[in-house]
Amino acid sequence: MLKKLFFPVLGATFILSAIAHYANWNTTFQFVIAAICVIFVAGFLGQATESVAHYAGQRLGGFLNATFGNAAELIIAIFLVKEGLFDMVKASITGSIIGNLLLVLGASALAGGIKFKEQRFNVHLAGQNATLMLLAVVALFIPAVFVKSEHLSDHDTMTLSVTIAGVLIVAYVGWLIYSMITHKSMLEDHAETSSGHGEEPKWSKKLSILFLVVATVMVAFVSEWLVGSVEVVSEKFGFSELFVGAFIVAIIGNAAEHSAAIMLAMKNKIGAAVEIAVGSSLQIALFVAPVLIFVSLLFDHHMNILFSTIEIAAIAAAVLITSSVSRDGQTTWYEGKLLLLVYIVLGVAFFFV
Repeated sequence: MLKKLFFPVLGATFILSAIAHYANWNTTFQFVIAAICVIFVAGFLGQATESVAHYAGQRLGGFLNATFGNAAELIIAIFLVKEGLFDMVKASITGSIIGNLLLVLGASALAGGIKFKEQRFNVHLAGQNATLMLLAVVALFIPAVFVKSEHLSDHDTMTLSVTIAGVLIVAYVGWLIYSMITHKSMLEDHAETSSGHGEEPKWSKKLSILFLVVATVMVAFVSEWLVGSVEVVSEKFGFSELFVGAFIVAIIGNAAEHSAAIMLAMKNKIGAAVEIAVGSSLQIALFVAPVLIFVSLLFDHHMNILFSTIEIAAIAAAVLITSSVSRDGQTTWYEGKLLLLVYIVLGVAFFFV
C-alpha cells in the first residue's frame, strides 16, 4: 500500500512545493513542504540509483549510491554558496559527514545487527576508509590552526583554501583509481551472499538511467525552493545556522542514503551499506567540500576552507568512533547503537550553540 502511494505523494508534494514557492506562500509552510518533498525526491533518487547500481556491480554500485545520494546535499550547498551563506554551507558539510558516519552507518549496523548476530565486510576496505577519513580531518584542521595562529591575510587564506581543495580532489581521484581499477579485486566484499546489489530491479537499465536524471533535476528544483526559505525559518525559530546546516539540512539531504543503506544492511549486505555511508562521507569531505570552494570563485564572495573549532571537533569525534567500530571489518547492533548515541550527543551540543 505504501509503495503504491509513494509516487502519487511524490508528485503531489513536488507540485505543492512549486506552487508554494512561486506563489510566495507563508515561508514556514514553504520550508516544511519543501523539506517533505526533498525526502520523497531523495527516496526516488535512491530507488533509481539502486536500480542502476544493480547493473553496475557492487563497487561501482556503492559509488553511484553515494554520489547520487549526495546530489541533494551538493545542489542545496551550491544554492547556499550563491546566497553567501557560507557558515550554513560549512555546517551542512559537517552535518553530512557526521550524519553519514554516525546516523546512517549507526542505523544500518543497528537494523542489520538486530536481524543478524554479526555482519562482516572487507577488512582492507575498512582500513583504507579509516585512513582517508583521517586525511579529511587533517586537511580541515591544518588551515584552521595556521590561519588563526599566524593571522594570514584574506588573499593568503583563499590561496591556501584553493590549494588544499585541489589536493583533496587529487586524493579523491586517486582513491577512485585505486578502488575501481588497480585494487578493485582486493576491495571486493567477498562475504556478500550474492552478487546482486539488492533485489531484482523494478526498471530496465535505460529506464533506470532516465529516472536517475529526472530525480536529479527534481532535486535541483526542490533544493532551490528549500534554500529560499531556510534562512527566514532559522531566524524565526531562533535556530543557529550551525544547527540548521549540521542537522536539519543534512538529515533532509541524507534521506536517500538512510533508506538505501538500512535496507541493504537488513538484507545482510552490510558491505554495501558501509560503502554508501562511509563512502558518502569521504565523498563529501574529499570532493564536495573542495568543489564548493571552487564554485564560490564564480560568485562575488568566495568561501574559504576554514571550519570552526566546534565543526572540526565534531568531525574528528565522528571519525574516531567510526574508525574504532569499523576497522575490524565487522559490526553488531551494539556498535550501531554506540554510533547513534554519539550522534545524539553532538546534536544536543549543536542545538545549544
